[in-house]
Amino acid sequence: MNENLFASFIAPTILGLPAAVLIILFPPLLIPTSKYLINNRLITTQQWLIKLTSKQMMTMHNTKGRTWSLMLVSLIIFIATTNLLGLLPHSFTPTTQLSMNLAMAIPLWAGAVIMGFRSKIKNALAHFLPQGTPTPLIPMLVIIETISLLIQPMALAVRLTANITAGHLLMHLIGSATLAMSTIDLPSTLIIFTILILLTILEIAVALIQAYVFTLLVSLYLHDNT
Repeated sequence: MNENLFASFIAPTILGLPAAVLIILFPPLLIPTSKYLINNRLITTQQWLIKLTSKQMMTMHNTKGRTWSLMLVSLIIFIATTNLLGLLPHSFTPTTQLSMNLAMAIPLWAGAVIMGFRSKIKNALAHFLPQGTPTPLIPMLVIIETISLLIQPMALAVRLTANITAGHLLMHLIGSATLAMSTIDLPSTLIIFTILILLTILEIAVALIQAYVFTLLVSLYLHDNT
């Protein structure tokens, strides 16, 4: 039994070379595609889910914002599949790495903000100073709004990292407790094992919800700047 709680979060290596890139590229290979005119049930269900998700996120956007639809749908599929694959035994979850989540959050946030400054610079600057602000509070509010803008990608990355990491740690602890109790008290082991199964179901939901939340917040940032 592995006593190191954080061993599963260490980036794996193959012959001394980092394998994180291969793991990141693996989820897209699991997305089925069809070469036939009539799709099977799996492809049809997949397309229905993609259209439903895209419609949910793109309804509030104008024409310029909807040009990001392919990127946002690809983002939510990537994060969801990566989170779900990380629930498998002896697997690695890239979304538990803050560096990777920042690498996703910062370019998307920066692209949305730059688009806002290019297309609607007056509205973008108006966010830094709410209407009717007393004159003595103007410098403080400008600083606060600037900090709140710059912290948005960090909040995106930390939220995803913290939720996925916390769930994995909790599953590790309960799994270790189940294994330790199996030789001591069978009824208690069955109770803890039931809790572990329920927690696993919850983590599957969390993996999908966090992917949706991450993408939805990026979509909201885009909406504010288009």
